[in-house]
Amino acid sequence: MNWIESLQKSIDYLEDHLDSEINVEDAATAANVSVFHFQRIFLVLTDISVMEYVRRRRLTLAAQELALKTVKVIDVALKYGYETPEAFAKAFKRQHGMSPSDARSSQKGLISYNRLVISVQLKGAYPMKVRIEEKEAFQILGVKRTFSCENGENTREIPKMWQEAHQNGINDELTHLNNGAVKGMLGVCRMMDTSTSTMEYWIAAAMEGNEFPERYEAYEIPSATYAIFEVVGPMPEAIQTMWEKIYSEWFPSSS
Repeated sequence: MNWIESLQKSIDYLEDHLDSEINVEDAATAANVSVFHFQRIFLVLTDISVMEYVRRRRLTLAAQELALKTVKVIDVALKYGYETPEAFAKAFKRQHGMSPSDARSSQKGLISYNRLVISVQLKGAYPMKVRIEEKEAFQILGVKRTFSCENGENTREIPKMWQEAHQNGINDELTHLNNGAVKGMLGVCRMMDTSTSTMEYWIAAAMEGNEFPERYEAYEIPSATYAIFEVVGPMPEAIQTMWEKIYSEWFPSSS
């Protein structure tokens, strides 16, 4: 099964479970990747998190049922995962700009998010410089924050975190402490939480030893096979653009 087919199977899984419990691990398994990488891929390619996609699709289907069928609001709310009519009404109004009951007769129109379909586009005319390397486990030292993945907040706030690191001396200090296997500053996406649509991000440097300033934390990056891409251009746009090219062009065409 190729990359496009695998990713489409994961989306099909999400669609098949919009009216029942969704297990992101099962969706990731359908794409043959880890939960972390599935969420990361989804976010980069669609600009929204997995659960934000699920929320939008559920509210789209809920609105269609209310507009076209004779159904109770509470029944639709429960069907699409809302425990109370109040929670459903709040989410519904945020997406559609009206209450669930108004959806039956409103002439304003409802906001519809359609089912995702993976399609192949002709890309890749511009070369990507990449090498494959095996790396042993190594320790990083740095600072971390948790960012929301909703509405692209992470893509806006992470550059601000880097700007602060330059201004408050963290960048210079970590550069001085960088005596590990990987040279240079690191931006590390360590994990994503599906339930809250958040991700943990580190500004760090590889370091050996266990004596370091108190304001930093340490974490061990496990051994792995890495695809290493060269990025040239203004930051942060250059790196963000490269992530999109990696997932939309390089992965589908590589093994």
